[in-house]
Amino acid sequence: MIRGCWALTKPFNSSGSPYGEEVREWRTQRGMSQRELGAGMQYGQSYVAMVEKGDRIGSPDFAAHCDNVFGTPGTFTRLWQRASRRGRHPEWFLPYLELEAKATHVSDFSSYLIMGILQTESYARAIFRAANPHDEPETTAEKVRARLQRREVLDRSEPPLLWVILDESCLRRMVGSPVVMREQMAHLLEAAETPHVTLQVLLFNTGAPSTGESFTLLRFEEEPGVLYTEAQGMGRVIDSASRVARAGELYDRLRADALSPEHSLVELRKAMEELPR
Repeated sequence: MIRGCWALTKPFNSSGSPYGEEVREWRTQRGMSQRELGAGMQYGQSYVAMVEKGDRIGSPDFAAHCDNVFGTPGTFTRLWQRASRRGRHPEWFLPYLELEAKATHVSDFSSYLIMGILQTESYARAIFRAANPHDEPETTAEKVRARLQRREVLDRSEPPLLWVILDESCLRRMVGSPVVMREQMAHLLEAAETPHVTLQVLLFNTGAPSTGESFTLLRFEEEPGVLYTEAQGMGRVIDSASRVARAGELYDRLRADALSPEHSLVELRKAMEELPR
């Protein structure tokens, strides 16, 4: 049941990961320092620290090295395989991903950045680089790959119905470069041509919106709907019936103020043409 398994009233802690915690636990039990654990394969102390903190998933060779050092044939390799399938998403985002994969309807309001499931590789990379400028290129690449994997939900034989309201700032904010934005808008136009994706644009001249915060509503075939919000790098999945209903009312008002789907695509093409060459 969604209510029993996924309902959250507090954000998840984004620090750490089950895989990294196991590496740290076995290392400390063996009385080894991070430098000593990494020495056998020339992994530096900082590398081991990032794996333990969950900032990096590490390589399969490192997992095999841990199995060799700790005498756990295949254990860390299997843990690494599970972690890599989950991608480079923070722990607090995983409950939403599970729900997104089960949803029959996804209704999203993007107030300043295009929602992750519709982002292109270049657009996502620009966002991650802006938010985490000190990440190594490999870490950024892992995050981008994980975000792009979310598209698989839309490629299913029976994908959810995705309805997205884009504030005009999503089209006018220069993320990356004009080339990146042009590619991103072309992707939105392509997505909108599919029968299960609907896009609307909320123009600046409509005045104050019913809410200025991005949020997503998920509906399911047999379970109550949920509301997902983010703030300061943390997320919440809320199943309170009153909160979900309130968010639904806000979404209806946004949808009423936005351009029709047909005119929204015209606005998308217009914004695309106005990008600097």
